[in-house]
Amino acid sequence: MKNTFFIILSLFLLTSCEKEIDLDLADKSGNIVIEGNITDQPGPYYVKITKSVAFTQNNQYPAVTGAEVILSDNTGQTETLQYVGDGKYRTSTFTAVTGRTYTLKVQAEGKQYTAQSTMPAAVNFDGLTQDSFVFGGVTTYTLLPVFTDPAALGNRYLFNFTVNDKPKKTFEVFSDNVNNGLVNQRPLFLPNDDGDDPDDVKVVPGDTIHVEMQCIDNNIFTFYSALLQISGDNGGGVTPSNPPSNVSNGALGYFSAHTTSTKNFVIQ
Repeated sequence: MKNTFFIILSLFLLTSCEKEIDLDLADKSGNIVIEGNITDQPGPYYVKITKSVAFTQNNQYPAVTGAEVILSDNTGQTETLQYVGDGKYRTSTFTAVTGRTYTLKVQAEGKQYTAQSTMPAAVNFDGLTQDSFVFGGVTTYTLLPVFTDPAALGNRYLFNFTVNDKPKKTFEVFSDNVNNGLVNQRPLFLPNDDGDDPDDVKVVPGDTIHVEMQCIDNNIFTFYSALLQISGDNGGGVTPSNPPSNVSNGALGYFSAHTTSTKNFVIQ
């Protein structure tokens, strides 16, 4: 993928969601980029801090060292993360569970940044079913994540998947604004074009698809929804834009407390 957007976009091939968001179309090279994830699985958890670069430069994002990074929750648990290189800061003893609100505080280069994220309750990821269709002589495979949305409105989901051992991730975001409380009916569309990138792949029988399901809060849903909108806007080579971050003080990136569950599926 061309280096049109900041570091987050280098991680994903953007696909689909359901939300219109107003975006800031400014070039924000030189800004702090904070990427933090904590899950309902045992740690350690990581926060990565880098600097954004101009969209005309190569995808080389300078690491930010010497930052003070503190993670806490609404029960009084707190920990200062240790720097481990490449812009990454790591927890040692911090534990995370659903239902708690987590706060990230970063002091870096004379500025303080904060973010909060509440980890939703986990929704069971029951399995995957396969389907396919042919258009123009090309077969496209889909996988349907099998899960039942809870009765209460407001659940948000992030699915990401990789093919075989390829590093490129594809993701989709779902909300329960439609089909609330029902069994999921929205499939994941698998790649059907090799493309120009060496990490691109056309899915064929025998390929293994590695799928992760995350239950995310609304701020993270908004962030990833905006990434999709940016991807669509970029078709004509417009000025890069940045998704609405839940990190304060003008930082780029996100801080996500989410559940995670994974499944593997071999295409038949």
